[in-house]
Amino acid sequence: MKKILFVINTLGRGGAEAALIQLIKRFDPDEYRIDLYVILSQGELIERIPGNVVLLNKNYDNSSVLSGEGKKALKKKIIKLLFSNASIIKNFFYIAGNGIKMVFSGKVLPDKLLWKALSDGSETFDDEYDLAVAYIEGASAYYVADYVKARKKAAFIHVNYSEAGYNRKLDKNKYLNFDKIFTVSEDVKESFMKVYPECADRTDVFENIIDRDEIINKANDGIGFEDDYNGKRIVTVGRLTAQKAIDVSVEACRKLIEKGENIRWYVLGEGELRGTLEALIDKYGLKDSFILTGVKDNPYPYIKQCDIYVHASRYEGKSIAIREAMILGRPIIVSDCKSNLEQVSNDDALVTTLDPDDLSGKIMTLLHDEKLCEKLGSNAEKRYLDINDDTYKLLKLI
Repeated sequence: MKKILFVINTLGRGGAEAALIQLIKRFDPDEYRIDLYVILSQGELIERIPGNVVLLNKNYDNSSVLSGEGKKALKKKIIKLLFSNASIIKNFFYIAGNGIKMVFSGKVLPDKLLWKALSDGSETFDDEYDLAVAYIEGASAYYVADYVKARKKAAFIHVNYSEAGYNRKLDKNKYLNFDKIFTVSEDVKESFMKVYPECADRTDVFENIIDRDEIINKANDGIGFEDDYNGKRIVTVGRLTAQKAIDVSVEACRKLIEKGENIRWYVLGEGELRGTLEALIDKYGLKDSFILTGVKDNPYPYIKQCDIYVHASRYEGKSIAIREAMILGRPIIVSDCKSNLEQVSNDDALVTTLDPDDLSGKIMTLLHDEKLCEKLGSNAEKRYLDINDDTYKLLKLI
């Protein structure tokens, strides 16, 4: 039996985490022993891990990494890891040097700054694996590169490498230690290649795996909207972070309301910018028009029941939410970042610049053109009748 280890930073509700679960399900338990190590030992998606998977974490917390209580628990874990194995001391100059560079660049990213120290403070194991997989950037990649014994090692990259704040000095060139690097889109591959050109011959695109039937079944089985609103509903699924540009959507919503449109916009997600966004919503008097619902265990009924799905982000790796909305046959508007454009065509989506005027204009087009909505939704649904499964690319390594 082949032994495979997957390592990820957390198992909170996110695209990469959900894709990992779908990937793990592809392995026959009679042929492969699957171990899982979660660096920060927290996240609610642990409940979806198949029963045959061996969780290596001794004390796992299944609370959300985005809830109030979950954030407190996460901070305690971070502090513990920073002081384990004297990690904070070993990485003092690394953190200080990279921190100063971030300050001068005007883009301070504490998570990127601490991933190396968190990796060094993590528990290690004596097992040797046929394949070890770092399924996301940061701590998991550093951990697999430095502390895991394996015949083959693979790393996954889910974000535009440079846009997300990574660089070679921060990584200490760890990606040179991997036999294979998988990116979730051509755009992500291109951005990574600019930084690690010598990895070209071992880098390949590996699309996120999603379960079309599961999405449709959950959309049909769930409840969805329970308010008594009877106007047009717009839905966005995504974390409340700068990457997702929810502030631009708030501005676009204000313009639509000022023009007399009868809409209500729902954002399904949570994140560190909730307070900032709530203040912006209050400023424009949009409390009844722009709703931050928080995370939904089953977002699919909301997507299925909406009139328009909007995914206007600043950058992406390859959004699973876009494909989910297309599978459910929704008319979609996406922003014009490269990875979004990889997933749609002029026949199944409208494309907007990340500008409130353009975004609100595209929404108005769909609000007043029912035939166009039907055409886009129908074409979108057909686009993903066949889902790619790139699992074989991983198995080729062993």
